[in-house]
Amino acid sequence: QVQVMESGGGELQAGDSLKLSCTASGLTFGHTAMAWFRQAPGKEREGLQCISWNGGIDHYSHHDQGRFTISRDNDKNTVYLKMDNLAPGDSAMYYCAEGDSYFWPAASAFNHWGRGTQVTVSS
Repeated sequence: QVQVMESGGGELQAGDSLKLSCTASGLTFGHTAMAWFRQAPGKEREGLQCISWNGGIDHYSHHDQGRFTISRDNDKNTVYLKMDNLAPGDSAMYYCAEGDSYFWPAASAFNHWGRGTQVTVSS
C-alpha cells in the first residue's frame, strides 16, 4: 500500500521561509517523479514544482515566482519544498504527490497523494 505524508506546515509571518517534507512508502521511490501542489479555499489546485526520479529534471510553474525550490533524497524516500519570502497569498494546503511528470502540471497524472499540510502566512 502506497502512503504519502507531508509535514512541516505552520503559521508564519510575511517574509519568512519554510521547508516542507514529504515521505513516501510502498513504492520504488527512486524510480518515480514527485511533485508539490497547493490549494487555497475556493481556488483550484495548482502545481508548484515537480522533480524527476533522479533529480535531473525539474518542472516549475509561475505560481511561486522563483521563490520555491524542490529537492529529493532517495535514500530517505523524501522530497522537500523550500519556500522563501512567503506572502499571505501563499496560504494554502500543500500537497505532495507521486506520478508521471510528462503531463506536468496536470494533477490527474499523479496517482498517490498525501493529505496535505497547512501553511498560513500573515501580513
